[in-house]
Amino acid sequence: MKNPIIRGFHPDPSLIRVGSDYYIANSTFEWFPAIAIHHSRDLVNWRPCGGIFNDNRHIDLKGIPNSGGIWAPSLSYADGQFYMVYTIMYGKTPPFKDLKNFLVTAPSIDGPWSEPIYLNSSGFDPSLFHAPDGSKWILNIQWDFRKGKPNFGGIILDEYDAKNKKVSGNPVCILKKDRLIEGPNLYWKDGYYYLMLAEGGTGWNHSISMARAKNITGPYELDPQDAVLTTRNNPEHPLLKAGHGEIVQAPDGQWYLAHLCSRPVGKSKMCILGRETALQKCYWNEDGWLRLNNGSTLPDVELEVSAETGDNDIEQVETKDEFDGDTLAPTWLTLRQPADDSWVSLTARKGWLRIYGGESTASLFRQSLLVKRLQEPTAAAETAVEFNPTCFNQMAGLICWYDTDNHFYLRITHDEEQGKVLGIILKDDGDYDELHDYQVAINDCEKLFLQAKLDHDVLQFYYSKNGQEWQKIGPVLEAWKLSDDYAGKLKFTGGMVGICVQDLQLAKQYADFEYFDLRET
Repeated sequence: MKNPIIRGFHPDPSLIRVGSDYYIANSTFEWFPAIAIHHSRDLVNWRPCGGIFNDNRHIDLKGIPNSGGIWAPSLSYADGQFYMVYTIMYGKTPPFKDLKNFLVTAPSIDGPWSEPIYLNSSGFDPSLFHAPDGSKWILNIQWDFRKGKPNFGGIILDEYDAKNKKVSGNPVCILKKDRLIEGPNLYWKDGYYYLMLAEGGTGWNHSISMARAKNITGPYELDPQDAVLTTRNNPEHPLLKAGHGEIVQAPDGQWYLAHLCSRPVGKSKMCILGRETALQKCYWNEDGWLRLNNGSTLPDVELEVSAETGDNDIEQVETKDEFDGDTLAPTWLTLRQPADDSWVSLTARKGWLRIYGGESTASLFRQSLLVKRLQEPTAAAETAVEFNPTCFNQMAGLICWYDTDNHFYLRITHDEEQGKVLGIILKDDGDYDELHDYQVAINDCEKLFLQAKLDHDVLQFYYSKNGQEWQKIGPVLEAWKLSDDYAGKLKFTGGMVGICVQDLQLAKQYADFEYFDLRET
């Protein structure tokens, strides 16, 4: 098995086993389907299942800030049903965190999921612990906005009343540290409550640490080893930012730790692929502390996985989408609004994806944007589009995206002097620009082929009128800017590539896309 096991923007993994089935849930922030789910039976091959929320029935992400929305979901299974707890981050302007934590349940990972149960708003990264005595407990960090106080005010624990569907409202702080601690998860083993923590922030100093107690409310003793997993002292390791994880035991007794990591690319050493999901073998030492099988605190890039974990039945996902099905593939993401008939259609023109124009690429509400995650540092994205704009307010094309403040857009639009044109617009840390020197007239072209080639930290756009002969358009662009590391503090997603349409006259102008292919090169 080679890490990362789930590549591209898939942070904050929550791993469980139910019989011979393994499931991982990941944060999705402002994107639908919300709370990404992957399934495996061998821990090596993982099938994307989309998300648990595919519409606005449970959540509304319109107006959510960049990298707000769904934070750090935690999946568990007990009493014959699945439980999911998660944060919706509505606002994160310092020093405040405006959020709500929720719980939903379902008889199957495929749903139907219950109406959300509100838990609290005291801090993010909630998890649910099913105690051996049948009681249930909610953990999350305590966020402290007060001046002069550490924002991470410790890990708090509150009992959950499953019958009345609410917490007691009397949380107890069970652990504080000088270093930032978040992502709490409790485990019961050999007479101890083990508390797993994400520590040191989610960037280069990230790690996983442990504490334990005989009583659930403490006192908790710290692991004598500073970290179970970290790369903070090894900046040349291929899997940096290692931290925030959960553990599970396979049927053969082997323990596994799922955690996030990032792969720096190119000369910039920026992580344009975002935070990804990796897996490590671990064990409990003679003193009862969790340790990596490799004898260090560094993640393995490759490891052997026992065949006893289960039978593999996972089909590989095709890289090219011909838009010939009835539904969108589960690897597509839509921004702040779910894909529905009001703006996207697979039936209006058979074998094509029709997208009706939405708001601008700066909008936090109703953009008509579909993307796929970048999963490798060298990749090519290609599409063919038919679009007939009548004014400059109408645009469509191929976009390389981080968020509303950082993206590169190869788009077709209308110019009063040249007519139908192809050109590049971009956003760089919020600054808008148009590369007028590279704009070309395409009045003789009904269908246009567009391509983006990424080579580690650089990007080049291309176009073709026949799909065979390609021409460069625009300069070499700085793809490394599609990263958390460039986008700034409190940004947590990753580089994506996709297609979009804007109609700022609200005339519902549409574009038809014949296919979309995102492949490793």
